Amino acid sequence: MDLLILLLALGLADGGSALSSPNSLLTCACENFNCKGSSTCQGSWCTVWLVKEPGGQPRETRGCSNHHHHETCLGLPTEAFAQYCCYQPLCNLNISLKLATPPEEPHQTNHLPLILGPGLALLVLLGLGALALWRLSRRREKQRALHSDLGESSLILKASELGDSTLGDLLDSDCTTGSGSGLPFLVQRTVARQIALVECVGKGRYGEVWRGLWHGESVAVKIFSSRDEQSWFRETEIYNTVLLRHDNVLGFIASDMTSRNSSTQLWLITHYHEHGSLYDFLQRQPLDRGLALRLAHSIACGLAHLHVEIFGTQGKPAIAHRDLKSRNVLVKSNLQCCIADLGLAVMHSQGSDSLDIGNNPRVGTKRYMAPEVLDEQVRTDCFESYKWTDIWAFGLVLWEIARRTIVNGIVEDYRPPFFDMVPNDPSFEEMKKVVCVDQQTPNIPNRLAADPFLSGLAQTMRECWYPNPSARLTALRIKKTLQKLCANLEKPKGIH
Repeated sequence: MDLLILLLALGLADGGSALSSPNSLLTCACENFNCKGSSTCQGSWCTVWLVKEPGGQPRETRGCSNHHHHETCLGLPTEAFAQYCCYQPLCNLNISLKLATPPEEPHQTNHLPLILGPGLALLVLLGLGALALWRLSRRREKQRALHSDLGESSLILKASELGDSTLGDLLDSDCTTGSGSGLPFLVQRTVARQIALVECVGKGRYGEVWRGLWHGESVAVKIFSSRDEQSWFRETEIYNTVLLRHDNVLGFIASDMTSRNSSTQLWLITHYHEHGSLYDFLQRQPLDRGLALRLAHSIACGLAHLHVEIFGTQGKPAIAHRDLKSRNVLVKSNLQCCIADLGLAVMHSQGSDSLDIGNNPRVGTKRYMAPEVLDEQVRTDCFESYKWTDIWAFGLVLWEIARRTIVNGIVEDYRPPFFDMVPNDPSFEEMKKVVCVDQQTPNIPNRLAADPFLSGLAQTMRECWYPNPSARLTALRIKKTLQKLCANLEKPKGIH
């Protein structure tokens, strides 16, 4: 029966999911717990399921499936499960299924001595099976009681991969997919329905970020507003199709479209970092030289990992962020940073020479836009162009860090880049005048020049801000430069 539940969940879990390919979707009749009150859904094909649970009557449901689980259409009906798949709009509307007829009982014979031994073995196996089913039932009842407010179906996908593991165990184990950086797709759906939202920790134009609890561990739940669905879809797409696991890129756990308070919510579930964004951290915390270099170097490591293409079956395409800023960098408990918010990211693979820019109408943050973006001269068909705009923005983030660094007991209050040249919410034209027409860059504090380590940081900034995009440093060169500055800072005095 567990196998039948799993087969059914494979089909139901994708009914109407926004994770399906948006191309060539069929409209199908929808009659299951995942229809969210609608009589139709969209998928790669239409399906009908007939399931008979022990002691119950057969129950027929209809919905959609996608290319992830085509194997569920294969096989003949059994006494407890049957499925039908079709490939025309509403082709599953008037289909009725039948279960396989159980075989007739054989005539009684007088061979009791011959079957007594196997019969005892069968009784033992049945007893063990009944015990296993009872324990599984108890676990499911606990899950239902704990998460009944999330509207889970009585047909719960058995996520045996989860067990009693912690979140860290899960993400470090072989449960992670070969292509994506989070949990397997179906397990993502299970995890999302087991999270309790605790407190709202941030708001922005995209929606809200909440701290949630999953099995006693904190996770971050980014809830997108309906108008920013493309950002949610893009982040989900990138995290689920490329190998992004890296210490300095925000750890992805799961993505789901869920229903709460009679409305659909788009969730992105990631690791939780209590220090919040670098933007928030810098306003609270002045930095010593060591911490400043540590923060800067860790961001460079994350950006270099995004920018590089890794070849092979376990590789990843090159990725440009396109909205790098201090609000999109998080500070971890070990005081290293990780890069977040991939809703505008662009991907490129040399093998196919394909440039995937997504389908998001949102633009980046005007204050951090490179001059070639502001004067609309950026080559949108060239992937290197997007990497160069990331480097410009990275230089501005370095400036924010340097301004908050203590030198000879002096430190300045936090300010955003160009704070003294444009208003709080600058327009595109205001930024264009300052950056393109006047060719201004933020003023680098003179006190940095007197420090051998921070002067290196200042020089790196300048080389990120060259007007000629191709003359700017690469993320890998920045990473190596900052790594050397960190190493020299940690050396005892007198050792060179």
